[in-house]
Amino acid sequence: MSKKKNSNHDYNAEHIQVLEGLEAVRLRPSMYIGSTSSRGLHQLIFEVVDNSIDEVLAGYCKQVKVQANEDGSITVIDDGRGIPVEDHPQEKRPAVEVVLTTLHAGGKFGSDSYKVAGGLHGVGVSVVNALSKWLEVEVYRDGTIYSQRYEKGQKASPIKAAGSVNKTGTKITFLPDAEIFEDIIFDNELIVQRLRELAFLNKGTRIAFKDLRSGRSEKFKFDGGLIEYVDYLNQGKETVPKKPLYIQHSVNGVEVELALQYHAGYAEVLYSYANNIHTHEGGTHEYGFKVSLTRLVNDFARKYGMIKENQGNLSGEDIREGLTAVLSVKLLDPQFEGQTKTKLGNSDIRSVVDNICYDSVEAFFEQNPAVARRIIEKSIRASRAREAARKARELTRRKNALEISNLPGKLADCTSKDPADSELFLVEGDSAGGSAKQGRDRHFQAILPLRGKILNVEKARLDKILANEEIRALITALGTGIESDFDIKKARYQKIIIMTDADVDGSHIRVLLLTFFYRFMQQLIDSGFIYIAQPPLYQVKKGKKMEYLFREEELNKLLDEWNRDGGISLQRYKGLGEMNPDQLWETTMNPESRVIKRVELVDAMKADNIFGVLMGDKVEPRRKFIEDNARLVQNLDI
Repeated sequence: MSKKKNSNHDYNAEHIQVLEGLEAVRLRPSMYIGSTSSRGLHQLIFEVVDNSIDEVLAGYCKQVKVQANEDGSITVIDDGRGIPVEDHPQEKRPAVEVVLTTLHAGGKFGSDSYKVAGGLHGVGVSVVNALSKWLEVEVYRDGTIYSQRYEKGQKASPIKAAGSVNKTGTKITFLPDAEIFEDIIFDNELIVQRLRELAFLNKGTRIAFKDLRSGRSEKFKFDGGLIEYVDYLNQGKETVPKKPLYIQHSVNGVEVELALQYHAGYAEVLYSYANNIHTHEGGTHEYGFKVSLTRLVNDFARKYGMIKENQGNLSGEDIREGLTAVLSVKLLDPQFEGQTKTKLGNSDIRSVVDNICYDSVEAFFEQNPAVARRIIEKSIRASRAREAARKARELTRRKNALEISNLPGKLADCTSKDPADSELFLVEGDSAGGSAKQGRDRHFQAILPLRGKILNVEKARLDKILANEEIRALITALGTGIESDFDIKKARYQKIIIMTDADVDGSHIRVLLLTFFYRFMQQLIDSGFIYIAQPPLYQVKKGKKMEYLFREEELNKLLDEWNRDGGISLQRYKGLGEMNPDQLWETTMNPESRVIKRVELVDAMKADNIFGVLMGDKVEPRRKFIEDNARLVQNLDI
């Protein structure tokens, strides 16, 4: 009699694999740092920096330095207490080694070492170690320098005393493993953005960055903390009150910090944080603040008789129009929803923030009734405009994505109905629009000519924006709706390409369009749908040879090569309308040969600041921005 075959395809106990130490991290890195793309790569730096910031929060660290080294490695140094080096009582090996090689090991799980910490999973530095080709640690403690080296998460040398020192702290240097990451080149802008943010959130802390390859150096220290953060975001704007309202209060071990200020514009900017972690999706702390502000403004509006008894309350959306606020809470045991830590879930925090914010802003309003009245008046105007905007929004809605009759008449649509394959070119002027319509591939390329410069949305309320013919045509063509109606799933194109002339007016139109997308359709940018076309600046001919050139340096190089015998014909393109349809297709629209640049939001904080400076009411910050950046200008149109 034959032996019965295993019906589970020989899946037995011996097939269960047990990964030791940090092997699991190297096998499934995305489970620990989100991805192996640029975002995950930079998370390595932030995990190490967060450990230093936890020392700041504990009151033992005043300075953090980040350095990009010439070999591609990163060094993070702090002046905290230094990771303990004595043997761990259970592990029987140096505590620093335990921290660097064991998941869920650190001082954050008990309440003695850290009252507040950001990285509560306790996997930060050990994950960095696991995903690095090598990592070296130096600990300054008890007058001695202790050092140790690791390779791919494994100990490569025992810990040893390497000299004496009269300071305390930790220095970690690591080189990401090229076998793990798609690319191991760090982006300075991403690093600087996070370091600046941490300096704002931890007032008085000195945070520095230096790139030994490029020589770039940045130093941050904000004694005003969140006040300076709001000032930075509102640069270039008329504000109420002149100085941001600042609140700092602690209840039952929860520290709440808030800075807020209104500006003359209409965009709401609200950043919330929990233990220095940017809670992109908000959470209970942000909800508590919004509820308290809405209740308070309505209470005072009725107290002042600015809202009658038979009138409904102002909405939170009305009250937050033109608000810039930064909210930071620090608590012992934050509960974040999801692995990405982007939404705070602690239910008790809502009432804590609500009560603190209501009482503090109420006291400010009582002492500053003129400011309170201005804020209420602004909210009432917003409420009236919201109703007008609702009616205007109806004109931009499409009953059905396939009802072509609802599309703007000047849109030359593509025949493809698949958004993933479809492109929309936003073209400056009817002349260039005509050339683009003739030169395009009708199957997947749509053309929407824009007449003149669109409205500056930084200085306009939504009802006025939606009454603008060019913007209304744009919204209708995109199909996404706007504001509360916005739905990226309804986008009719997944490539939206801004194609303007290579002159001052073209640059201005680009900025106006980018301001609109950033303020009202930021998800299009986040999803990678927005692009900038790069039309050529020059056409150079010599005999039968012809080249299109996009940069001044390309022209100079080519002229050096071709100018030996003369006979060169040079054309400088100032407008897309100067090209015939074939040229426009060949140079700017053909996916096989064109150059387009995707718009990416690297630093939202800096973007808010720059849009406010460039498109806001105040002239002086704009003049200073131009003076500070004039040397960086290329291809100046005179």
